[in-house]
Amino acid sequence: MAVSLSGTLEGGLADSPEAAGARGRALRTFLRKPSVALSVAYLILIALMAIFAPVLSKITGNDPYSFNETALDAAAGGIPLGHFGGISAQHWFGVEPQKGRDIFIRIAFGARVSMLIAISAMLITTALGVSLGMIAGFFGGRVDQVISRIMDFLMAFPALIFMIAVLSAIPQGNRPLLLVVVLSVFRWPATARIIRGQTMSLANREFVEAARASGADRLKIVFAEVLPNLSGTVIVMATLAVPGFIATEAGLSFLGVGVTPPTPSWGQMIALAVPWYSTDPMFFAIPGMFLFLTVFSFTILGDNLQRWATGATA
Repeated sequence: MAVSLSGTLEGGLADSPEAAGARGRALRTFLRKPSVALSVAYLILIALMAIFAPVLSKITGNDPYSFNETALDAAAGGIPLGHFGGISAQHWFGVEPQKGRDIFIRIAFGARVSMLIAISAMLITTALGVSLGMIAGFFGGRVDQVISRIMDFLMAFPALIFMIAVLSAIPQGNRPLLLVVVLSVFRWPATARIIRGQTMSLANREFVEAARASGADRLKIVFAEVLPNLSGTVIVMATLAVPGFIATEAGLSFLGVGVTPPTPSWGQMIALAVPWYSTDPMFFAIPGMFLFLTVFSFTILGDNLQRWATGATA
């Protein structure tokens, strides 16, 4: 991710009127694209599902934790009654085999968990990466060397193995918070490296030299003069970070070291559905589809934001 972004975002932060006009035209094109409109509409739908999950639970009369044996065929080993995994007016996406829990409500509550972890990690990652990247790029010298060595160490570290080892040793109730911390620790260097490079290219621009000549404090120059010129890059990187966090959280939950039962999580639901994919494929397909479409929508949105930030009109 860092390599591709650094190449495409380099030079995308011009401050001339011509560049501003190009970005304005790119923004209008961006907003009119069907792929962007569909992605935004889908993500808004997921956000509404997550926010109003308790309301949806009351409307449907189902909750994400209660077992419902009446929706299962005990003689057939607990397979949902009816067609397509028990889809009905009461259970919009069917029910889980052997447990009878409503899949739609668990997906809505699972969206809460997945999005909260991903967005929290994104905010921490962005704050750390942007702040340390700007400081390293602007101050240079030993400050840059120390921050760069930390970035190199974390980027070379086997993050996935470390996350699995640490999360498996932590009490289950603390895992969501620890997931946010661990994801942030290993992701901020990628953001910081790109911000560092762009800050170095801005450090000798006229507006920065003017701020220096006026006697402004260096930290004030970094956050008041340099940061606004990095806003396009920051927005793009934050958007592209979210799908990665969602997928990572789902993968860790699938492996059993992420969000723990009975708290719903899309990755956990897919893991539970694996033994049933041949007898109840809807149990596997529905949460998998939501996970895929959410990651795909964020990726499409981030890709188009990247084109807008660099002033592309395609």
